[in-house]
Amino acid sequence: MKRKAFKRWLIPLGGGLVATLAGCSGNLTVLDPKGSVGVAEKSLIATATWAMLLVVVPVILLTLYFAWRYRASNRNATYAPKWAHSTAIEVVVWTIPAIIILFLAVLTWKTTHELDPYKPLESNVKPINVEVVALDWKWLFIYPDLGIATVNQLAVPVGTPVNFRITSDSVMNSFFIPQLGTQVYAMAGMQTRLHLVADEAGNYEGISANYSGKGFSDMKFRTLATSQQDFDAWVQKVKASHDGLSMDQYAGVAQPTEKAPVQYFSTVDPKLFNNIIAKYNNGHVTDFNDPSCVTKG
Repeated sequence: MKRKAFKRWLIPLGGGLVATLAGCSGNLTVLDPKGSVGVAEKSLIATATWAMLLVVVPVILLTLYFAWRYRASNRNATYAPKWAHSTAIEVVVWTIPAIIILFLAVLTWKTTHELDPYKPLESNVKPINVEVVALDWKWLFIYPDLGIATVNQLAVPVGTPVNFRITSDSVMNSFFIPQLGTQVYAMAGMQTRLHLVADEAGNYEGISANYSGKGFSDMKFRTLATSQQDFDAWVQKVKASHDGLSMDQYAGVAQPTEKAPVQYFSTVDPKLFNNIIAKYNNGHVTDFNDPSCVTKG
């Protein structure tokens, strides 16, 4: 009975750990990065884990050793009921964890600044701009420089930095492409920023990482990382669509739907993203990358 109870406890715990590392996708995508940001985050996870294991593993092994060494049937073990203190032990159990915590603190401070999602990526390649709107329960991607928009499909050229501006036209959500790294929240009336790059061609899963209602589980999109030539062909494919995205048409797109199919829009209102933000702020748009900057929507 004890073994069965242990299995009932262990299996959900192990499943939860795997789901966490998998980014809720069923595969260990977080640990299989395809972009420089994701690689840096994987390195951070690995380094922090190994540092913490320097304490965890010895504690587990010593616990097992003491349980065996001082078991009731071992008559050779020292019996010292009045023993209470050892300076050597105190130095070890406090110094080593303190050093590890200091190391993790410095590591966290350094990587927090290096991986700041608002910090543009250094590259000789001109970045592309993408505006992201979280809806119920789908993602709208606007390419302001190209004049096109899509629903639930994002395309980027390999090796080209992508500058994201992110907001929500509904409840708070979270934008996340596990294999490229860094999830960032999307909030109505606000805009957050994110800079990513895909270093390898592929078809990567994008997800909503924040519960936002009954359609949340199907609020997914695909990220197509392709060569520049294939990206240009994809842009032409989108521009061949007969649908446009004006403010009036956007009202229909923004209606709650579940398992929304991919949609292409060959034209888009250039003020659409700012108007979505402005309607929650009395017609104003605040650039949170520069808190002193307020523009009229």
